[in-house]
Amino acid sequence: DGKRRPRILFLADRNILADQAFNSFSAFPEDAMVRIKPKEIKKKGKVPTNGSIFFTIFQSFMSGTNKDGNPEPYFGEYPKDYFDFIIIDECHRGGANDEGNWRGILEYFSPAVQLGLTATPKRKDNVDTYAYFGEPVYIYSLKEGINDGFLTPFKVKRIKTTLDDYIYTSDDDVIEGEIEEGKIYKEPDFNRIIEIKEREATRVRIFMDEINQNEKSIIFCATQDHAAAVRDLVNQYKGSDRARPVSVNYCVRVTANDGEIGEQFLREFQDNEKTIPTILTTSQKLSTGVNARNIRNIILMRPVNQIIEFKQIVGRGTRLFDGKEFFTIYDFVDAYQRFSDPEWDGEPMEPVEYTKGEPEKIEAKEKKPDYEPEKKPEKIRVKLKDGKEREIQHMIATSFWSADGKPISAQEFLENLFGELPNFFKDEKELREIWSNPTTRKTLLEKLDEAGFGKAELTNLQKLINAEKSDLFDVLEYVFNSDIKPITREERATRAKVTIFALLNDKQKDFIEFVLSKYVEAGVTELDQEKLPILLQTKYQSLEDAMEILGDVQNISSLFIEFQKYLYDIKVA
Repeated sequence: DGKRRPRILFLADRNILADQAFNSFSAFPEDAMVRIKPKEIKKKGKVPTNGSIFFTIFQSFMSGTNKDGNPEPYFGEYPKDYFDFIIIDECHRGGANDEGNWRGILEYFSPAVQLGLTATPKRKDNVDTYAYFGEPVYIYSLKEGINDGFLTPFKVKRIKTTLDDYIYTSDDDVIEGEIEEGKIYKEPDFNRIIEIKEREATRVRIFMDEINQNEKSIIFCATQDHAAAVRDLVNQYKGSDRARPVSVNYCVRVTANDGEIGEQFLREFQDNEKTIPTILTTSQKLSTGVNARNIRNIILMRPVNQIIEFKQIVGRGTRLFDGKEFFTIYDFVDAYQRFSDPEWDGEPMEPVEYTKGEPEKIEAKEKKPDYEPEKKPEKIRVKLKDGKEREIQHMIATSFWSADGKPISAQEFLENLFGELPNFFKDEKELREIWSNPTTRKTLLEKLDEAGFGKAELTNLQKLINAEKSDLFDVLEYVFNSDIKPITREERATRAKVTIFALLNDKQKDFIEFVLSKYVEAGVTELDQEKLPILLQTKYQSLEDAMEILGDVQNISSLFIEFQKYLYDIKVA
């Protein structure tokens, strides 16, 4: 009626989500926003009313006692028509459950307009987002978000090892529990029924060697104990490089049992100005709702059995961040198969007997077992025989996926991400000729920069096709023809040496050997014409000493330019 400001309630089921929302509304005046907390209510003896936008969680509203100490939910202290508009975050998990206590909050405030937000609506069992909230008023798919540039695309690295499954052999030691001889222990059994530390250590080593260890990552583990074990293994592996001291909080665990320290670690992880912690391990807690925009890697070390959870986990990496062109999923558990689920980028399938309307109330009855319940079996712990861990082999297959969950070629993924590479060369032969000369190579790189493919974009292309140790030439050649796989700079230099050195004297060989070592270490920029004086001074301390050994400036310049033709010769590739 215009006589007062509308009152809005933001309702979530986790403190981290309510806090995120509170911080996101920071554009509003501070006195307009209220964070409802049980401690504050107890302290003041009443619920807060001095604001326009209120933030809380279901659990806070459900807590509370009367003067006699009997349960009396706090939400009942507000008039039923107190709020005009209620936003329910992750509504598939809370208010959609028709048998849950939380539904009572929404029914109590029924005069308000209620808006449910979810990326993963449900139509299963007694949790039906549609039955309570009705048909969606607005739908925006993951595919649309990626294609419109509001979400980050991704690639998948599938990792298989020779210890993905395990059969006990007598040379291994059973430290604890009773092993079942002849049984094949499969992925769902690990870290729940059976533990093999060497298996997890190998997986940690594999992905740590693959990722940029300075990029923020989340590892999804089977249990909270598994998350603690993986945390320790990551920190041990990172700390094994004594030349680079590592923070004790480089990798931390954030699970339901970690309490306030876990929440603190999560806040610091979400702070893009901070680099520690860099990696989080978790089991279930971080699969939904957590907004950390600079996550570059999602590592799956446990099965993901539900499409809803799979979509939520992938969503952790899709947030935009400056310089983040894509993120990578490291998949040890074949979770990529979830992309083929028809619900991957659509609404959930309607159940066969789904009927819209008031869901039938079902009274839960406790069944009395007619047998003595079995004790939970003791977890089996196995230590592999000495040397067996070193025998574990692995294979990594990189695949690219469209936003609608269909496998696509690397070239198509690159074009979707960066647009089509400008036609500055007509074929691979012309690219090779241009790249073999420092002057024409510099001109090409300047043209690419002007067309939007500068150093940062080309570096991202290198990362995308796992070619960080390759020459930019290999990256451009691969984009032009994905049948030609990139080779490393070290491999290129090694192959070319035979031809190059056949044309040189010992002093020239010594200098070119030095130049190639710098090229392998730092990349093609070491072969720029502008780098020649620096290379000579580094190798010989002065230009005068260099000329005394290698000849005059013209001879040295000619040597530097000519050897590059052989470095990029087609025979080398």
